[in-house]
Amino acid sequence: MKLESKVYVAGHRGLAGSAILRRLASTGYSNIVTRTREELDLVSLPAVERFFATEKPDYVFLAAARVGGILANTTYPVEFLRDNLYIELNIIQAAFRHGVKKLLFLGSSCIYPKFAPQPIREESLLTGELEPTNEPYALAKIAGIKLCQAYNSQYGANFISIMPTNLYGPGDNFDLRTSHVLPALMRRFHEAEERNDPSVTVWGSGTPRREFLHVDDLADACVYLMNTYSGSAIVNVGVGEDISISELAELIRDVVGYRGRIQYDTTKPDGTPRKLLDVSKLHDLGWEASITLREGLEQTYAWYRTTYAAGARGNGRAAVRAPETKGTG
Repeated sequence: MKLESKVYVAGHRGLAGSAILRRLASTGYSNIVTRTREELDLVSLPAVERFFATEKPDYVFLAAARVGGILANTTYPVEFLRDNLYIELNIIQAAFRHGVKKLLFLGSSCIYPKFAPQPIREESLLTGELEPTNEPYALAKIAGIKLCQAYNSQYGANFISIMPTNLYGPGDNFDLRTSHVLPALMRRFHEAEERNDPSVTVWGSGTPRREFLHVDDLADACVYLMNTYSGSAIVNVGVGEDISISELAELIRDVVGYRGRIQYDTTKPDGTPRKLLDVSKLHDLGWEASITLREGLEQTYAWYRTTYAAGARGNGRAAVRAPETKGTG
C-alpha cells in the first residue's frame, strides 16, 4: 500500500477495526474510508454495492463481524451465522466487482477443530469437529476464508486471510451478556472491588488454556501482512504462548487490585480445552508480537477505568451494549 492509497476499514468502530484504523493513521496513511453502521448496513448487498461503486477503495481490511463469547454464541446462533455470512459475502463480492487491489479478511482461531493438535497449525483447518459453543461463528468465518480462496483461484484476486487468536485491549466489549472471558473477568473484578464483594465467580473449571493477543499487536500484524504477504494459505496471528483461565483470573485480579476470593462454577461450560496457535509461519514472514500480557492488561484496565466505567457512572447505569442485528460499518 502507498500512503496515499484509498483504504477502507470495514468495522472501524470494533475492537480490531479501531486498532487497525489507529495503526494506519499513525503510520501516515491519509486516505482512509470508514462508514458507521447507521451510514452503511453491511448486511445489505445493495448498500454495499453502492458504497464500493462510489468510493472505489484500493485496499480493504475486513474486520466487521458480529462477535461475542460463549453466552452470546449459544443464545443467538442464528444471528452469528446469518449476519457474518452476509457481511463477508457482500464485502468480498463487492471488492472483486469494483477492482479492489487487495483485501485482508480477519478470521478467528475458533475455526479450528475442538481437539486439534496443539499448538494449532494452519493445516488443521477442517480436520475435525468444531467447538459446539461457537460453531455458528466458526462456520461463517470458514466460509469467508473459502470464499477468498475461491476468488483467488478462479479469478486471480489477491485476497488474504489471517486467523487471530483471542484479542483484547482498549475498546473491548465489557457487556457481561456478550463479552469474551478477559473483558468479562476485568469488569467483574472491578465491580466486585467497588462493592467490596467477598468473592467473584468464574465460569467453568478454570483449567482451559487460552492465548491472548493485544489488539494493537494485531493491527500492526495486519498492516505488515497487507504490505508483505500474498497467497491463499491462511496465516495464524498470535503470541505463541498460552495461560490457563485460572491463571488469567489471578493476573487480572492483581491488575485490578481486588482482594477477594475466586470461585469456579463448574456447572458452566469450559469450551475448548486448549487453544494455542502455532505462529511459526508468521515468524518466518518476519513479524512477532511485542506487548506482554501483563503490560496489555494494565493498558486495558486503565482504558476501562477512564472510559468505560467512568461512562457508566456518568450515565447512572451500566454502559452495556445490546446484541447487534446489523453489520458493523
